[in-house]
Amino acid sequence: MDIRVVEGALVETPAGTVTGMDRRAFGEFIGPQGELASYAFGWTAGSDPHVARLTVGIGAGNSGGGTFHAVIFEHEDGQAFSLTDDPFERVPQGGPDLTADEARAHEDLPFIWWVADEVMQRDRRAWWMKHWLLRTTCIQTIEVFERSEPILLVQHDADDGMWQLIGASDADGGTGKIGHLHHAVDHDHTLLDTLDLPPGGSATRTGIGNRWNRHS
Repeated sequence: MDIRVVEGALVETPAGTVTGMDRRAFGEFIGPQGELASYAFGWTAGSDPHVARLTVGIGAGNSGGGTFHAVIFEHEDGQAFSLTDDPFERVPQGGPDLTADEARAHEDLPFIWWVADEVMQRDRRAWWMKHWLLRTTCIQTIEVFERSEPILLVQHDADDGMWQLIGASDADGGTGKIGHLHHAVDHDHTLLDTLDLPPGGSATRTGIGNRWNRHS
């Protein structure tokens, strides 16, 4: 099935009420029959409650069009969606903002959830957001932690699910530092391509800006 999720702009601005960044990612969805939807999702570091936001818009200019809004929250080992009355973003394909009740009654709601699931699976910024939402931890070499070396090896351990971030120096278990994976991406967006590594997978590169090579 030919589905396209086209990543658009990433807007990062200092949050006004918390000591963190507000991040909003935009994009377009194109279904196998040419179905169109625009989307935006985002999160604010340090926010309370610890939730993300989602907007999906369809049918701009058509009587059945609408803009659906939801919150994204941690659920078991993953994430879940809940419709909300509060608008999040404006998107090109969107129609009028729908309340949660209006969205639940809309005939295209199953399509909206399908779009949301595909975006979460295919947009690399959504992987970043998910690691923020789940507070994924990682162990880093001291050089990577202090940012004196770039990350050249990303490893997702098969046994315990731990992520490892290693630079040019050999890893030393005695000096490793525990942190959150999303913080590493905050400082190095080139890590986006590695955030979907399965347990047991790893990726290496020779330097920042060079292509990641995956290993299983």
